[in-house]
Amino acid sequence: MKAPHLVILGAAESGVGAALLARRQGATVFLSEQGKIKDHFRTTLLEAAIPFEEEGHTMEQILTAGEVIKSPGIPEKAAVMKAIRSAGIPVISEIEYAARYTKGTIIAITGTNGKTTTSSLLHHILVKAGLDAALVGNIGSSFAARVAQQDAAVYVVEVSSFQLDDCYEFHPHIALLLNISGNHLDRYDYELPKYAAAKFRLLQRCTSDDFFIYGADSTDLMENMPDGIAATRLPFTQQQVLPYGAFTQHDTLIINTHKNNFTMSIYELGLQGRHNLYNSMAAGIAACVLNIRKDTLRESLMDFKALEHRLEFVANIHGIEFINDSKSTTVNSAWYALESMNKPVVWVAGGVDKGNDYSILTDLVKQKVKAIVCLGLDNRKIHEAFASSVDLIVNTGSAEEAVKAAYHFATKGDAVLFSPSCASFDLFENYEDRGRQFKKQVRSL
Repeated sequence: MKAPHLVILGAAESGVGAALLARRQGATVFLSEQGKIKDHFRTTLLEAAIPFEEEGHTMEQILTAGEVIKSPGIPEKAAVMKAIRSAGIPVISEIEYAARYTKGTIIAITGTNGKTTTSSLLHHILVKAGLDAALVGNIGSSFAARVAQQDAAVYVVEVSSFQLDDCYEFHPHIALLLNISGNHLDRYDYELPKYAAAKFRLLQRCTSDDFFIYGADSTDLMENMPDGIAATRLPFTQQQVLPYGAFTQHDTLIINTHKNNFTMSIYELGLQGRHNLYNSMAAGIAACVLNIRKDTLRESLMDFKALEHRLEFVANIHGIEFINDSKSTTVNSAWYALESMNKPVVWVAGGVDKGNDYSILTDLVKQKVKAIVCLGLDNRKIHEAFASSVDLIVNTGSAEEAVKAAYHFATKGDAVLFSPSCASFDLFENYEDRGRQFKKQVRSL
């Protein structure tokens, strides 16, 4: 059966990766980008002789597609998507497309918070165990490009809700759903159940031979859990003792699957803090399901280091600790960051609001925050949320201004915590650019 003509929307990592795999599979392919294509992606397309356009969509050409692969950042309300839907053309994600052509075992990880750290930790464990494991997906490396280049034995796939929206046959052997809280609600009509349903699409093809690892302490996850999940359930919690899954007891991490059990002191973990304990639990369960040797698992959990832009220590300047948590794009991730602070905090926050509800932070802010430095173009919601909790809230429009203001308000023994709880696209290219600019300004003080 001849493959349908493919049209790919978006010429960043996922779109270009899908184009490379499509060409490898012998499909006819056309890539369309609304904006300007970055030089290195353009070079890749030219070298692979893949036809493309940029700075606009030619609808006549796009609507000839037998199937469309959509980059996750393109919303359904975009005119090009409305036209494609009206024409009845099937739309899938790059994750869905890549999974068609791999023979590898798929471990898929999603959740509002912690998925990048958990994905990186699990990949670290598997590589240390000697497995041919690839780390792909929302973490920034195209799943499709890796399949096209050289298929791996195991894939650790970080998956966002946007990617899952366009998955139908995607079938991970081990599915991890870490937590659910309000995020990207602007893409889901500001209704959390719709966002949760997107996350649970991870399980739509799972069978009794598969495994579902999930955060039992996440209220929104548990309240939106669908009926009829076929996979073997392995929850993790810090609030109760479980027969199967992971939990803590007397400062000991305990993991018990149906075939393996594992214990170690939580103080030996390389990732410290309550939020990171959840990440270690989730990765540890997956490793036990895969029968990773206990000594390898223990060593991996001990020597894994925190990732850049995730509660990353930057510098101590005149007794003031500067911490870069630019990966914090949600209120929930900011909650974890603030909760981990054990000294007075000058909190640098703000950016593109995604329907944030800051009320869950009120108590923590009252307890820990002495001043808020807003970094963004529109900071009204932060002012409204915390005006009665913090005496000092100021606006800044650049990383340089924000760092200087925070340094001015902090005193010896304080922490300046850059945990924005918002997206970065008003002033920065992405959260990595935002974090690096923050670090650069701190080091220039």
